[in-house]
Order: sequence, then C-alpha cells, then structure tokens
Amino acid sequence: MLTRRGILLASVAAGVAMTNRQALAKAAQPSTPVNFDVPAGACDCHTHIHGDPEKFPFFAGRVYTPEPASPEEMSALHGALKIERVVIVTPSVYGTDNSATIFGMRARGATARGVAVIDDKTPESDLDRMQKDGFRGIRLNLATSGVNDPNVARARFTAAADRMKARGWHVQIYTLLPVISAIKEQVLASPVPVVFDHFGGAVAEAGPTQPGFADLVDLVKSGKAYVKISGAYRASKLAPDYLDATPLAKALIAANPERIVWGTDWPHPDSVTPPGNKPTDVTPLFQIDDGRLFNQLPVWAPDDATRKTILVDNPARLYGF
Repeated sequence: MLTRRGILLASVAAGVAMTNRQALAKAAQPSTPVNFDVPAGACDCHTHIHGDPEKFPFFAGRVYTPEPASPEEMSALHGALKIERVVIVTPSVYGTDNSATIFGMRARGATARGVAVIDDKTPESDLDRMQKDGFRGIRLNLATSGVNDPNVARARFTAAADRMKARGWHVQIYTLLPVISAIKEQVLASPVPVVFDHFGGAVAEAGPTQPGFADLVDLVKSGKAYVKISGAYRASKLAPDYLDATPLAKALIAANPERIVWGTDWPHPDSVTPPGNKPTDVTPLFQIDDGRLFNQLPVWAPDDATRKTILVDNPARLYGF
C-alpha cells in the first residue's frame, strides 16, 4: 500500500529537481510562465512562512526542520504567478506559536489571511487578537504528526468545531482518506465549515475509486466541506505535471465547484526526516515549479468562470477577503 512517505520519496526520485545542498537553498520560484488569464483577486490558499530561527524558534517536539522561506520570497512567487491574495498556514514545526505566520501576514497587509494552530491552553484573548490580525481558521495537522486513530481524530475535531462555532472560523484538517471516512458524520453535523488539505490525502495513482474518496466527494457535494486542490506532488509521483492527480481534481470540482480552493503549498516542505537524520537536522525544501503546477488548473477546470469561483469567489467567502 502506498504511504505518504513512499509518495514523497518516489516523487523526488521521479524527477523533482533539487538544488545543491552544500548550503541552505532558496525556496522555490516559478520557472514556467503562467499560460492562462489569472482573474483579479486570485488567492493562493495554502502557504507557509519559515522565519529566521533566531527570531522564530521551532517547536522542540517537531518531526522535521525546514529551510527558511521569507515573506519577500513569497511575494516574488505571487508576483510571478499573478496572484494577489494569500492564506498563510502555521506549519507543524512551530507547534502553537503563530508568530511566523503573523510576521508573514503583516508583510502582505490586507491581502493576507491566516490559519492558526492552537491547543486547549490557548486563551480566547489570543484568538481575539488573531482575529484582528486576519486569522479565519485553525488547523488540525493529523498527518504530519502521524495521528491516524479515528477516535483521536473525532475527539480533536469535535473540540475544535465546538470552540470555533461562536467565532465563525473554519477548521482545516490535514489527514488521510480513512480518517475522513471515519469522521464523515461529524463533518456533516459540524457547526462550522471544514477544509481538507491536499486532495484530502488521496493517492493519485489509486484514482477516484480508492477507498474513502467517495466519502470526500460526498462531503464536498453536501457543502459542508471544502477541499484544497493543493500540493499535487504530495499525492502523485508523476513529476513534473502530476497528471494522475487530474481525475481526482476533476471529480472534486464536478462534485461542487463552490467548495474547492487552490494553493501552492509553497515553500514545499519535506516533512519526512531522512533515515539517519534527526528531526533537528535541516531537511531540504522540495524544489517545485509552481508556474508549471499552476498551469494544471486550466486542465482541471477548463472553464474561466469555474476557475474564478475556485481562485477568487470561494476564498473570499471562506477567508473573508
């Protein structure tokens, strides 16, 4: 059975270009020009900032350590992609410290929104401040931390949704299809919107008939869940265009285009620490051509109006632009 670790390692082996690792590399920048008209107000709904570790120290319990990725590099990326808006998500390497995300959001101003990581010790006063800063959701990162127990997932999701309902924020979940199937009924009854990262953890090679994908499609059809068609290289090992992700993207868009958002997953962290290394050793970022990846969107959604729905209208609704 394909695992996320296997997919990522195979993706690298299949041709994800890596730079010289004698020194820290720059985060990836597009090398392929965008080949379609990007609508005004388009949003990259999944990015991260990795700040200077001296200013933004990593969480001691992290499972990997990424290379830096700055707000200036992110702005260069979006300039090349002709994307105006961005959603910055706190990565697992910071635990519940959202400072680096706030740093990135302030650099972008009104065109940025954030998704935070919190725990039961995070006071409401902190959430009040984050709301003013532009945060509109919280993330449960189950996949990176290896949480695949449905009972744990149900408990964490229920607690998160209950806490967010008065605030009107959404709950974003990074997990795999078996967990989505296990929490389907809780999602259908959720008092807040739910957003699944990266094709819901589907494996592109297994196609739309793989176990659990129908449950993800049902949740999208219901309008209770959004899916980020982001990070195709995490689902597929067919670099550089990841063509076997196309049937997954098309199935999700056909189910309900008003519940689909798009994102780069820049700066493309590799959350799998190589064998023999420690989590505190720096693991190189994947060098993904985001221009080439963005050019898959017209393949997945050939209609201009549908792309505007995905890139502009849905993010404006979900993140309050």
